[in-house]
Amino acid sequence: MKFETYYPLIIVGAVLGVFSIIFILAYALVKDKKESMGFDRNISDKEIVKRLLKYAKPYVGQFAFVLALMLFSISYDIIGPYLIGNIQGYIKQPEFDLAPLFLRIALYASILVVTMICSYVQSITLQKIGQKIISNIRLDLFEHIESLSHEQLNHIPVGKLVTRVTNDTNGVSMMFTNIIVNLIKNVFVILGVLVAMLCINYMLTLMVLCFVPFIVLFTVIFRKFSRRAYRRVKDSTTDINTFLSENLSGIKITQFFNREAKKLDEFSEKNTKLGRAKYRQIFVFGIFRPMVFILYQSSVLALFFLGAKGVIDNTEFLGQVVTSEVIVSFYMYISKFFNPIQNLAEQFNWLQSAFASAEKIFTIMDMEPVIVDSEDAIELDTVEGKIEFKNVWFAYNEGEWVLKDVSFTIEPKQTVAFVGSTDSGKTTILSLICRNYDIQKGQILIDGIDIKKIKIASLRRHFGQMLQDVFLFSGTIRENILLREEGISDEEVWEACKYVNADSFIGKLENGLDDVVRERGNNFSAGQRQLLSFARTILHKPS
Repeated sequence: MKFETYYPLIIVGAVLGVFSIIFILAYALVKDKKESMGFDRNISDKEIVKRLLKYAKPYVGQFAFVLALMLFSISYDIIGPYLIGNIQGYIKQPEFDLAPLFLRIALYASILVVTMICSYVQSITLQKIGQKIISNIRLDLFEHIESLSHEQLNHIPVGKLVTRVTNDTNGVSMMFTNIIVNLIKNVFVILGVLVAMLCINYMLTLMVLCFVPFIVLFTVIFRKFSRRAYRRVKDSTTDINTFLSENLSGIKITQFFNREAKKLDEFSEKNTKLGRAKYRQIFVFGIFRPMVFILYQSSVLALFFLGAKGVIDNTEFLGQVVTSEVIVSFYMYISKFFNPIQNLAEQFNWLQSAFASAEKIFTIMDMEPVIVDSEDAIELDTVEGKIEFKNVWFAYNEGEWVLKDVSFTIEPKQTVAFVGSTDSGKTTILSLICRNYDIQKGQILIDGIDIKKIKIASLRRHFGQMLQDVFLFSGTIRENILLREEGISDEEVWEACKYVNADSFIGKLENGLDDVVRERGNNFSAGQRQLLSFARTILHKPS
């Protein structure tokens, strides 16, 4: 065996060695700046998996069914190449019967059909399971957000909450509908293909395994850069969602003060940041995919080189002669071997991305509501109407007191107006009575009962709040006045509207109470919105 005859293999090894050195240097030189990258992983992967499994537990039987289907679906990847090689070897025989050939083709076609059916059923089943799980997570997340106090909600941008309920839950959905099962499938395919190759020709299998260290090296390096790219994309997406949520809601103010150009510049900056993050992500994948393809092509070239020498020169390599049918089978097996490895690397990063999304969701769900019912809280069945403040101190921000040692008493049936300059605490007093915020010092009593001893829902049910900033939901006038409360007739709704003189404009509308209310009631004047808010308050008959 002449050394010179293996120059092509040496050249391939040298090229791969050069690429490896370049990637290792890049890996060593690029350092993670966790703070600047938004690296805020505080929950371990183990804890995230444990919490997500609680949502998956009711569907464990369906997951087992999917795994069983998966074992059938990978049969094509493992048996198919062998059958093709066998058919090729049978055809080149000097004499052969068509019946055995048709039998082999029928077997190959049957495996292909079974695989396609199993893959289809597996995909449909996973999508149904995934949507049910994500629906439950979204419901729990939205319910928890509703339980947070005004103070807590003030510290979380609305766009960030929207991203958690939509984008991040979609990221988790991918894990249940695609990533986990395909990770398991790819592992089984790699192991199955490896065993099949060893059984057919261990010499060529060892040749293929020579490329595995390069795959592992490239995958480890790819993971580092892809994680950075994923984080940047997610952080930039959250930033742009937050900006849009705030500025689209306040676009009228932007127009009033002629600040469109300034806001456009701000949006352009965030949009460009997201675009750059996407480009980096594409760039990382644009390097990794070709490198795996180079490894695949290198292994194919090595296969053809060794196979040709075996077939043409009838030479042995490590004690085995390579035949044409073995070459055909191995050509297909190499593809089946490298594709799952490439997918494993990408799916692992998608899994990490899903874990990052799950952590962001659980971070919101782990926020303990500041204002909750005490253990001995009571239902307030009736209210006489006596309100008493005793030495109340309150500040939105620590040390910046809005109310200082405030005391007063309002007797039942008494009408009281609070008058004062801006920022003197008028609206704050109403918020404190309803426990939208909790005071730092002092005591607030309703009919002699400390409001902290009353269940929050029971307390708020007895109060009618007509706030300065009127909020109307998308829907109809009737829905905005009722707020989905059942058991109230149209006559009662009209009575409340007449009481506040809202019937004067509702009666002129084409559909009356069923007239459409657009987002935030922007198809009504400020005065009309206030009248609808008055009617809403009166209808619920506060004490």
